[in-house]
Amino acid sequence: MAEGIHREGAKSAKAINDSATVAPLRFTQYLRAVAAIVRKDVAAEIRSRELISAMLVFSLLVVLIFNFALELDRFARENVAAGVLWVTFIFAGTLGLNRTFAAEKDRGSFDGLLLAPVDRTTIYFGKLLATMIFMLIVEAIVIPVFSVLYGLSLIQPLLFAVVLLGTLGYAGVGTLLACMAVHTRTRDVLLPILLFPVTIPVVIAAVKSSAGILLASQWSDIAIWFNLLIVYDTIFIAIAFMVFDYLVEE
Repeated sequence: MAEGIHREGAKSAKAINDSATVAPLRFTQYLRAVAAIVRKDVAAEIRSRELISAMLVFSLLVVLIFNFALELDRFARENVAAGVLWVTFIFAGTLGLNRTFAAEKDRGSFDGLLLAPVDRTTIYFGKLLATMIFMLIVEAIVIPVFSVLYGLSLIQPLLFAVVLLGTLGYAGVGTLLACMAVHTRTRDVLLPILLFPVTIPVVIAAVKSSAGILLASQWSDIAIWFNLLIVYDTIFIAIAFMVFDYLVEE
């Protein structure tokens, strides 16, 4: 009996060791699949240069229009700068999100992605990261231009953190809704209708956080909005992770 117990214990220990080895391997494969999707989208954009060019031109036009339309003194500019900045980011991001899955659908390669022998949530995270890369490239160009035109110092680490969190939240929800809208005929119109109401919390939190930073407010006034960004990003990306597989099946 003792020998049998020892044998069962050895089998259990082996099973635990095998599972401990397989888990990191699966996670590594998951990350490789996500990276492959990101590389594919980035390579396609480098060849075409359509998406970033459109987003950048649109963003610069919006910044210029607001700059000449709002002839305000410095104090007034500081008050409206955060709103103008995030209006620019949000509408430019919507242009990018409209093409997140539309290009795959138009080329007929979306079904190929779904048939790939990987977890389907890798598609979501790959598209999310690719969209974030495109948005952050545009934002990295717009922020210095905005600083020069409006005479404000936007080169602040805390503001960069707010931009990163706000972009993550907007792109996270937008990528999920873009997958829903891509199967409809009016996807270019439907996506903003679905997206803007859902992203109101992240937009408000990003604007309030950015305004507090630009106005040199105390951290206690900024913290509630900064924390809201973190909570929003965590909740909605977790929801997207749970429902994406079901969403693409439908």
